[in-house]
Amino acid sequence: MSARAGLAGLIDAWGALLSLLTPGASSAGGGLELAHPWLLLALIPVIALLALVAWRERATRPALVLARGEVAAALPRGAGARLLRLSFALGAVTALLATLALAGPRVLGEPDPATTEGIDLVVALDLSGSMRAADFQPKDRLFVAKQVIEDAVLVRPRDRVGLVVFAGAAFTQAPLTHDKGLLRDVLEGLRIGVIEDGTAIGDGLATALNRLRDSKAKTRAVILLTDGDNNAGVIAPESAADLGVELGVKVFPILVGKGGQVPYPDGTDLFGQPRYVSVEIPVNPELLKKIATRTGGTFYLATDAASLKSGFQQVLDSLDRSLLDGAPPVREKIPLAPLLLVVAALCGALALTLWLGRASPVP
Repeated sequence: MSARAGLAGLIDAWGALLSLLTPGASSAGGGLELAHPWLLLALIPVIALLALVAWRERATRPALVLARGEVAAALPRGAGARLLRLSFALGAVTALLATLALAGPRVLGEPDPATTEGIDLVVALDLSGSMRAADFQPKDRLFVAKQVIEDAVLVRPRDRVGLVVFAGAAFTQAPLTHDKGLLRDVLEGLRIGVIEDGTAIGDGLATALNRLRDSKAKTRAVILLTDGDNNAGVIAPESAADLGVELGVKVFPILVGKGGQVPYPDGTDLFGQPRYVSVEIPVNPELLKKIATRTGGTFYLATDAASLKSGFQQVLDSLDRSLLDGAPPVREKIPLAPLLLVVAALCGALALTLWLGRASPVP
């Protein structure tokens, strides 16, 4: 960390602390929290040690024996004795501040309005067997699709994202969430063959739309990523599109692959290398275009990794930002430990200077 950045951090911490201590300050900001509250237990031995030092200092302090108590009471306290007491007090403050800094106190800054803006987005991902087709590089269609979702969608901290998968049936893998780490873990674990095979586009879309039913975001959307035609499920894609219209949710279908003959894995050869056969995968771009038009979305065709990523990016760029109702405001956590340590160091230096200088136990 540069000296300028360190100074800026101290200034921010000082401003946040003043805001916290100012009567009538905005309740939107402020809020003291501890990163390691259990370390406050260290205050117990520190306070006990300070009390012991104070007791020993009083018990062993040299005294002038005077015959008359009123004479002792009338003696003025010397500057040395006052400085000694001050050095003890500054030493105690040093120890307490340093111990408090260990607990990691931090103040929550004012919420940034920009960080609460975003969209509610559900990705409906096809996990049918045809997603194993190897016409995309570096591996199969599913591998590239997962990579693009991670690179294009999960890097957007302000959006809530949900994940639905479908093959012969549809299932929710993750509800709407800001937790991109959770989504990455879920996405990484997706495999073909766990769900009965088929392409239930209608079920997948309806499940994704239901995840947005209670959303209060101004902008809600579904990215429907599939490589085939609807051939399974109980809900017709047109009926699912009508649900999208009813909910006011835009659907952006992306067709993966152009259909026709494509290389498909068929075991390995004698040398352990993947063997491929040419298979026909039927597609229905007209159905996907109809879904997009009916819901106000846009249809995209992706024939390789670059066009798939471009399609995702165009979808995300076309969506308006909205203020999520109830989304947790993102507040910068301003650490107070550096400021406490600086104050502790100054107090400690001053205490040591007094102790080695004019401080004296003689009244």
